[in-house]
Amino acid sequence: MIKRAIISVSDKTGIVEFSKALSSLGVDIISTGGTAKTLKEAGLFVKDISDYTGFPEIMDGRVKTLHPKVHGGILARRGNPRDMQTIQSHGIDTIDMVVVNLYPFEKTISKPDVQFDEAIENIDIGGPTMIRAAAKNFEDVVVVIDPKDYSIVIDEMTKNNGDVSKKTRLRLAQKVFQTTSYYDGVISDYLKKFI
Repeated sequence: MIKRAIISVSDKTGIVEFSKALSSLGVDIISTGGTAKTLKEAGLFVKDISDYTGFPEIMDGRVKTLHPKVHGGILARRGNPRDMQTIQSHGIDTIDMVVVNLYPFEKTISKPDVQFDEAIENIDIGGPTMIRAAAKNFEDVVVVIDPKDYSIVIDEMTKNNGDVSKKTRLRLAQKVFQTTSYYDGVISDYLKKFI
């Protein structure tokens, strides 16, 4: 059952409706920066990532989700007593859903006047780290990177007492690795031009 989600998206298509549906199903939402602002403006109760971790967002947002309270909560295997004891002893809550889409690197570099420094700042670090962690632990964590999957996830949660099937979890996890592989390829090809 999904009790806690972390939501951090650059493409905010459908995120308010999706978050409202999650909230109505009893899911607590942790969020970052612009996403948290959007959700709060829509009337949702959201816990800021810095309140959750006890550590501020720093370096102009370069460091916000790279924290043991985030990654411990995502990677803990619920069926592994040692993992569960470890997170409990460190005051870490489980995170059951990760809703993230990545900084728009490809869109940024397609602008005719893009500066190299701007391109570099649009290389997402925390996003790929969270979605890869969630995809690795897909049996315990649902990872959603595509707004097209929002309705599928809500439909399943509504029918399955707040949960998502293993088949859907695996499909969503596979999509993560396909996406991060492509994302890294685009970055690599861009940087190669400057060598």
